Amino acid sequence: MSKKSEVITFGCRLNIYESEIIMQDLKKNVVTNTSVFNSCAVTSDSVKQIKREIRKKRKESPNRKIVVTGCAAQIEPETFQRMPEVDQVIGNIEKRHIHSNLEKNNRVEVQDIMSLNNSLNSLKKGYSDRTRAFVEIQNGCNHRCTFCIIPYGRGNLRSKKSKSITKEIKTLIVEGHKEIILTGVDIASWGQDFEKEGKLGELVKDILKELPKLERLRLSTMDVIGFDNILIENITQNDRILPHIHLSLQSGDNMILKRMKRRHSREEAINLCNRLKKVRPEISFGADLIVGFPTESEEMFQNTLKIVDECRLDWIHVFPFSPRPGTPAAKMPQIDISVIRERARILRSKAHNKKKTHLAGLVGHKKEVFIEKNNKGYTNQFAPIKLLENKLDYGKSINALIIDADDDFGYAIRV
Repeated sequence: MSKKSEVITFGCRLNIYESEIIMQDLKKNVVTNTSVFNSCAVTSDSVKQIKREIRKKRKESPNRKIVVTGCAAQIEPETFQRMPEVDQVIGNIEKRHIHSNLEKNNRVEVQDIMSLNNSLNSLKKGYSDRTRAFVEIQNGCNHRCTFCIIPYGRGNLRSKKSKSITKEIKTLIVEGHKEIILTGVDIASWGQDFEKEGKLGELVKDILKELPKLERLRLSTMDVIGFDNILIENITQNDRILPHIHLSLQSGDNMILKRMKRRHSREEAINLCNRLKKVRPEISFGADLIVGFPTESEEMFQNTLKIVDECRLDWIHVFPFSPRPGTPAAKMPQIDISVIRERARILRSKAHNKKKTHLAGLVGHKKEVFIEKNNKGYTNQFAPIKLLENKLDYGKSINALIIDADDDFGYAIRV
């Protein structure tokens, strides 16, 4: 069994970024024989999955040190403290300097994240795989959506300064990364905690101006209300910003959005998509949608189905509602689980058809494809593509002709 340390990542893109910080710290300090589980707490099922994987790892490696960190460890440290398989539980603040906290060797090292306003450290070098690179621009969230437990795992809004972000991206470009994804818990709120409030559009404009060698820039999941005029101008007029936007819609019904304490209406979402599509027709949209939120009627669910077409969504993440203890939504009148599952099935079927239609529409067209692993990559609109040849250079773009498609991939040849 390998004595090398590892980081096992669950959940969001921000966790991927932080796992890279953890891994670089472990390597720098020659930490061996340690497995760090960087956990997710977005649903109860996420926590169950992590516990299963911890038990599996202990069975495979009885003498290995097992450390749990991330949102689940921050929100419910006692859950993992009770597990005999776990040696240490480390919080979301502490994980960013994991070596020093491993040396303390306290069974539980978790501070009250809501009372902290710490600065955010950055990557010291590039990702090991040299493909896409995630860059954190902010952490935490000042909003309290009624279904969401994540602010209690991440704390309140903390934004990185523009100069710090551009410096980090420059390091990644020098080390060979061609595509950068700006990520965080709520990137739409970037800069709102500054003395002189900043806007995401200003940050994106600065990045593009200061880093002319940056070839490809993506935004991770965005709230509808986060699209200021400067950001929209950059998205529609600068082709270095890739034409793919993933929206945190959550519902297509205004009453449910209100009960979720979301900050947008269905009309605002539809208008945004129409505005972007009108100026940049090649843009594609994805979205997160929850079904079975408390009090959701059949009519309300139908509004969510309708918004898939009205926003012209191609990529949809479907989340059956799962009450998280401690959130207001967990105290609301719940919908029968069988109804939730059926609505999830219906929406997933619609999502499947939307993806299939998008992929089929690529056949016969030439597209730029960014190669990630082996012969797999993505178009600029984030459509998954398999190249019908091997030994491609990952982390680079090629021109390809899409010659076929199925439910999962477009198939292409280099041209």
